Amino acid sequence: MVDVAAKPATHRVAVAQGRIVMAAATLAIILEGTAKKGDVLGIARIAGIMAAKKTSELIPLCHPLALTRVALEFTPNVASASIRCLATVETVGPTGVEMEALTAVQVALLTIYDMCKAVDRAMVISDVKVLEKHGGKSGSFVAAA
Repeated sequence: MVDVAAKPATHRVAVAQGRIVMAAATLAIILEGTAKKGDVLGIARIAGIMAAKKTSELIPLCHPLALTRVALEFTPNVASASIRCLATVETVGPTGVEMEALTAVQVALLTIYDMCKAVDRAMVISDVKVLEKHGGKSGSFVAAA
């Protein structure tokens, strides 16, 4: 692990996104709340939050962090039969939270896949990336549009 002991604790924020594309009928099941396994987006939100908290157990050499905020937003797009997941993660500490935001997105989208795979095995997870990060020595980063 990188030694961060000498780094000052600062407010750190990372925002990541990803999307899952599916059949239109699958998206309808999710939006209507009729999936056999239950509330797909509600459960995916909890899964993403839990994943952010456990990132250091999943990714070698990630520091365990005391997160102060994890928020996930899901934006369905009927025209493209997809759902966008946006994760915002915050902490006050000596290292950033990009990995936690990326992990939250990935696990939330995997949860959607798991909950709907009985009706649509062709779903595709894509476009997972960091949109922005703030705090620390390197300052801010905002991805090009």
